[in-house]
Amino acid sequence: MLQGKKTFITGASRGIGRETAIQFAKHGAVLVLNGRNRESLEHLKVELQHEYDAEVYLLPYDVSDTHEIKHAFQWIKKNLRTLDVLVNNAGVLDDALLGMVNEQQIKSTFSINIEAVIYHMQYASRLMTLQKQGSIINISSIIGRTGNAGQVAYASSKAAVIGATYSAAKELGKHNIRVNAVAPGYIATDFTAMLSEEKHAQRLNGITMNRIGTPEEVANTILFLASDLSSYITGQVIGVDGGMVI
Repeated sequence: MLQGKKTFITGASRGIGRETAIQFAKHGAVLVLNGRNRESLEHLKVELQHEYDAEVYLLPYDVSDTHEIKHAFQWIKKNLRTLDVLVNNAGVLDDALLGMVNEQQIKSTFSINIEAVIYHMQYASRLMTLQKQGSIINISSIIGRTGNAGQVAYASSKAAVIGATYSAAKELGKHNIRVNAVAPGYIATDFTAMLSEEKHAQRLNGITMNRIGTPEEVANTILFLASDLSSYITGQVIGVDGGMVI
């Protein structure tokens, strides 16, 4: 599905990003992987090379650093020349009730969850415009669509991802660049593993399918949007939530 396609995934060292890298490798993609944990990325690279004989490059950096983002795309242009797929997956979840949210939480959340998304789209679209094709997939959240108590900053940032996706899709469609978003629900990741048994049960009660989702199920949707199977799909937000109601 992605044979020879040059792909860039942010936040690839764990969770949904890591599983997306695995699915892309299975389908023949050339992988550029970002994350802050170099050691985890190195382990993933070895795994992907061993299991799928994948071509893998690592760009460890903090996505909140705009200079590092620019350097990353300079490296891609110099070494790969083109880019076919961008997955904006890197994100942070820092819960706090509205009355307790502080300035640093807001700045950090927005810097990583939406500002980095915009900058990565900006640079990726320049490369994609040259070849008149590309697919950008932004990872939002069900919280960005419905909101949730104690997550005002996070919900706002993920809602902004949806707005950015809609606008970018309208702007870039004429260049045959598709921009879509995926909005996961309750997925088994490091974030959800921190919840108490009581909260876990509460979340399950709100899911029609009565189970937690897996990173692979989200990655499969990302794979679909990255591939030519979705060649006429742009400006969409696809929920992967098992019928979750918040």
